[in-house]
Amino acid sequence: MQPKIVDATDVIIAPTLLTSDPEEFTRAITLYPTFVKRMQIDVIDGSFVATTTIPDSAIAALPQNIQVDMHLMVARPSEHMPHILRLKPHLCILHAEAAENLLPIFAQLKQAGIKAGVALMQRTYPGLVEQYIKAADHVLVFAGALGRNGGKADLLQVEKVKLVRRINPNAEIGWDGGVGKDNVRTLAHSNINVINVGSYILKADDPKAAYEELCTEAVQRGVAF
Repeated sequence: MQPKIVDATDVIIAPTLLTSDPEEFTRAITLYPTFVKRMQIDVIDGSFVATTTIPDSAIAALPQNIQVDMHLMVARPSEHMPHILRLKPHLCILHAEAAENLLPIFAQLKQAGIKAGVALMQRTYPGLVEQYIKAADHVLVFAGALGRNGGKADLLQVEKVKLVRRINPNAEIGWDGGVGKDNVRTLAHSNINVINVGSYILKADDPKAAYEELCTEAVQRGVAF
């Protein structure tokens, strides 16, 4: 099967929400659905990276008018499944580097009607986690600073996209880390389906304007200066 080629006009810009501040969480989860089609909520419990966010147990419900993904930066995702199954996100992304076998958890998610995703850290070579990539609906190429906003993108990680496509041609591929106006066009033309954006939108004076600026820039042709 030939790998899919994603046109830049079909690429989704998805704001991410990584925060430990309840007010910021409430503000963003209320605001984003007014102008985006999809967003990602990051969950960090301190076991995988030495920071924490608003816990999934404290989230009452997810917005119903957009697709909401959840990215679990946790060592033992099975411990979070009761809350994930309760919230029923569109997609739940788990790390290939977690301390558990992800395949049974993928099966549990899919049985509940939740898409299963796997995230690959910079040091993780796709060929070493083929079993997860083959079983996943979504593969997230993580290229920033885990557990915090404002990291710099490691654009060399784009090379993983073609490797992932060879292993699972049907997988949706996401990118997370260091996205801004200076590199969103490059990423949108790199056969990626979903570009997750953190602080560029979350910390902007006008998040909607920042989001629209990225959407406009992503579909441009030619060399970005």
